[in-house]
Amino acid sequence: MAEKVRETETKIQINEQWCKSCGICIEFCPRDVFGTREDGVPVVESPEDCIECMLCELRCPDFAIVVKGGNDE
Repeated sequence: MAEKVRETETKIQINEQWCKSCGICIEFCPRDVFGTREDGVPVVESPEDCIECMLCELRCPDFAIVVKGGNDE
């Protein structure tokens, strides 16, 4: 079975005005894509490791994360 190749890099956007720094995105990410700033706000440290599972976006209680990937139409 052939592996799907991404045409463009995954883009993860975090709306810092909506984010309350709960850390759910960090805990659910299976690839450790996120880190945190000193104030606790999550940051995308390794977008190349993202597998577009969407867990961060789906689990965010504040709707502060949007994942746009290379496989989006």
